[in-house]
Amino acid sequence: AQKAPWAWRVRNWLRFNFVFGWLANVAAKGFSALTGIPTITAALHGRLIRADGTVIDHGVLGYRVVTSAGVGFLVDDWDDDTTDITTMNYHASGTDNTAENSSDTALGAEATTVTDRATGTKSQPAANQLRSVATQAFTGTAAIVEHGLFSVVTESSGVLWDRTVFAAINVGNGDSIEFTYTCTLNAGS
Repeated sequence: AQKAPWAWRVRNWLRFNFVFGWLANVAAKGFSALTGIPTITAALHGRLIRADGTVIDHGVLGYRVVTSAGVGFLVDDWDDDTTDITTMNYHASGTDNTAENSSDTALGAEATTVTDRATGTKSQPAANQLRSVATQAFTGTAAIVEHGLFSVVTESSGVLWDRTVFAAINVGNGDSIEFTYTCTLNAGS
């Protein structure tokens, strides 16, 4: 696959939340290694697949934000099994570039008129990592700037585990984006 244009990569990398997310991920991993206190970090990768089959690898879209609602969902599953963390496997995208926040409970503007949520394929690439990969197909044009991982496939509902905002990926009818979300649970060494 070809890489995204330099202009897009620089625009994405220079966003405050991208830089802060990268720094926070590095710091969290180092903190866990030094103290033995576990942390959760995440990264979202994206690949644009054009209608003609051309693949453009956008690389890391962002490193943000596991939400308070997502953490609460995990605790409820662990506490009394009223939720099921294994349902956090539904990818959605949207068009609102309002910065991520741990208090987010939904995407800013889920792109429900041009795509549906996609069910991820889960894997465990390392003993401390969970990964979900899904491809969202688009039926119209949009500037996709946000991604969320949800507990249900039904649009505009469910618990939001993670929300990531990134530089716009412009899609058209017949295009799709393959999202790869990797969550790492860091422990001490």
